[in-house]
Amino acid sequence: MILSGSEIRKNLGSKIIIEPFSEECLNPNSYNLHLFEELLVYKDSILDCAKANDTERIIIPENGYLLQPGQLYLGRSEEYTETHEFVPMIQGRSSLG
Repeated sequence: MILSGSEIRKNLGSKIIIEPFSEECLNPNSYNLHLFEELLVYKDSILDCAKANDTERIIIPENGYLLQPGQLYLGRSEEYTETHEFVPMIQGRSSLG
């Protein structure tokens, strides 16, 4: 089940935490998160879970950043989110992709 915007609002502060919360980011069936200005990229093409893999930090410039195929990027949102009741689903917006 996907929560409606009114259900997201109803559960804010109890079952859903979004900080900072902005009413204008609440949609009929979603909440718009914002990509933080920094990405991490793994330096090696093969990752070993038994060791700390080296990363490179990329700051996204004002005019954007072109993602390369075959590259793994780690990003985070500007907002802090938490829930122990629901399973969050994050999707990129095709209108901004």
